[in-house]
Amino acid sequence: MSEVEDEKSTKEEETTSITTEETLLLPRDTLLSAGTHIGTRMKTMDVEQFIYRVRPDGLFVLDVKKTDERIRIAAKFLSRFEKSKIAAVAVRLYAQEPVRKFSEVTGAVSVVGRFVPGLLSNPLYSNRIEPDVLIVSDPRADSQAVKEASSMGIPIVALCSTDNNFSMVDLVIPTNNKGRKALAIIYWLLARQILREKGELPPDKDLPLKIEDFEAKISREDEGS
Repeated sequence: MSEVEDEKSTKEEETTSITTEETLLLPRDTLLSAGTHIGTRMKTMDVEQFIYRVRPDGLFVLDVKKTDERIRIAAKFLSRFEKSKIAAVAVRLYAQEPVRKFSEVTGAVSVVGRFVPGLLSNPLYSNRIEPDVLIVSDPRADSQAVKEASSMGIPIVALCSTDNNFSMVDLVIPTNNKGRKALAIIYWLLARQILREKGELPPDKDLPLKIEDFEAKISREDEGS
């Protein structure tokens, strides 16, 4: 079977797995085209509950319906906190612009690039922040933030792919946490849902920023740095 035929077969199988009466936050085709469901060739026991299937090429596929459910749950949870008491972290390049835009729209604090040790846990650090909840883009890449938040008793919401374990994570959003388009769509959706939960955005309205505005614009030089 060719790659084109395999991809066509994959999409057909995935499409038939969702019944017509189910309503997702975004059209299923939009989520699939962004690759939000594409995991890695590694699978942890923690994430097994969110895996829909494994493709012939060895990539594990996440269930977009479960991703959708967890975004709704996470938004309800995060909407309980003051905006300035939510911190979103992103070490990886592809996650940095989505986190910036998420924070711009929601009023959360963004921490992008290198996470300075002690940012959460060292009371003597002049730039220390004291959030009531933390969002991390990848528990592995953002491990320093996860460790400090856990030690401080700060609840952690994490975007997790198939190769992540959930140690020290309180609420998981299963998704492709490495893809540029996938990260843009997840953070856009999460921001929209939080504002809707807070009553700051009508249920039938979207954010003033488009999904494309959340997407990282990275050059080859940046990727290689």
